[in-house]
Amino acid sequence: MSDFFIYLGLGFEHITDPSGYDHILFVIALCAVYTLRQWRQILSLVTAFTIGHSVTLALATLQLISYKTELTELLIPITILITAITNFFYKEPRAQSLAITRQPTVSWRYGIALLFGLIHGMGFSNYLRSLLGREANIVKPLLAFNIGLEMGQLVIVSIVLTVAFLALDILRSSRLRWTLIVSGIVAGMALSLIINNEYLPTLIE
Repeated sequence: MSDFFIYLGLGFEHITDPSGYDHILFVIALCAVYTLRQWRQILSLVTAFTIGHSVTLALATLQLISYKTELTELLIPITILITAITNFFYKEPRAQSLAITRQPTVSWRYGIALLFGLIHGMGFSNYLRSLLGREANIVKPLLAFNIGLEMGQLVIVSIVLTVAFLALDILRSSRLRWTLIVSGIVAGMALSLIINNEYLPTLIE
């Protein structure tokens, strides 16, 4: 197996690994207010997140930017918590609710996904740099790892939308209830990560 496919697999495993569930929580929070019929909106949202984390993943891995790892590990659950909380106040635009098949409109949610993607990219780079070590040519591993991340991200989105379809279309659950329950669970887990973060006490002192 070539190095490309090795790093592709590592990228996929990194974002789908249940033991490192912070990135999974963020993707779930992004998708919680949408249904399977709104795949265009979700595609635009995920693309914004992808652009954000691809930029900082590349810059950090190439050592063109520097940052505190501890701060990044604190900021990531904060982005999850903020995204989950915004879901509580999300209202479906009337134009989209009446015509689901229309092209997605530009929303502040895309800006949030892009901005928070920049933070998550720094988190991804921590893992990738530990894998690369003193690798001379890191461009190909970087590309493969990023593609693997996107593949894993699409798997997570597919699972969330499938469960949403079962809950909303098959079991006829309330869409508002679905959004509140999913976002509430994600917010609670993100808050736990923030409270238990070792870097937080140093900021408070």
